[in-house]
Amino acid sequence: MTEDTFISHLVELRDRLLRMLIAVGVVFVFLFPFASDLYDLLAYPMMRTLPVGSRMIATGVVAPFLIPVKVAALVAFAVALPYVLYQAWAFVAPGLYAHERRLVMPLVIASTALFFVGVAFCYFFVFGVVFNFVYRIAPKSITVAPDIENYLNFVISMFLAFGVTFEVPIAVLILVRMGAVTIEQLSNIRPYFIVGSFVVAAIVTPPDVLSQLLLAIPMCLLYEIGILAARLFGASGRRGNDGEKVSEPGEERGT
Repeated sequence: MTEDTFISHLVELRDRLLRMLIAVGVVFVFLFPFASDLYDLLAYPMMRTLPVGSRMIATGVVAPFLIPVKVAALVAFAVALPYVLYQAWAFVAPGLYAHERRLVMPLVIASTALFFVGVAFCYFFVFGVVFNFVYRIAPKSITVAPDIENYLNFVISMFLAFGVTFEVPIAVLILVRMGAVTIEQLSNIRPYFIVGSFVVAAIVTPPDVLSQLLLAIPMCLLYEIGILAARLFGASGRRGNDGEKVSEPGEERGT
């Protein structure tokens, strides 16, 4: 009986993963003809800061084709992400208590929205500020011609850095609800978090002070927002005498 249940879970997992791949694939097929336009859109923050007539270069033989295709694939995943998350949610939901399901879904939605807000903040604000700063102080004797593959790698790393940074309030709220930390402890470690934010920013951003400040300062502000959210919504679930979370009276998993 247990083996049959395990196999049925594996089959369901396979089916849901297949649906995720199909969803991403369908969106990718639709976006493929616009791959070059998507890369031009991605490159716009840099191109508008370069001298008139400047262009990017491609040092790889197949890079002019492969890099736009990668961008189209990333955009396809981002577009299909709500459906991907729904499939993941549908797989784990039957094993959760009702109060856990009520908590997890809003957290998934909020964390996804915050990640994209972080990406948008990076694209619309940070890139413009950083590129203007970098190329304004660049020597006039050089010709600026960024490589398209290096630019894509830079953009992905910055998007991930700012997307994850904007998850700080969710992480703080989860830690408080789990009982791992208290709001008082979070307030006490604030100076250490601020120092840690600048250390992390120095590691994950380019070696210029401006981009480090643009990551560290929002991280500190988001930490304060996380503490405020924990004060409002951070009541942890009921726990038994042994510290384990227990279900509410009459509550069963998957109901």
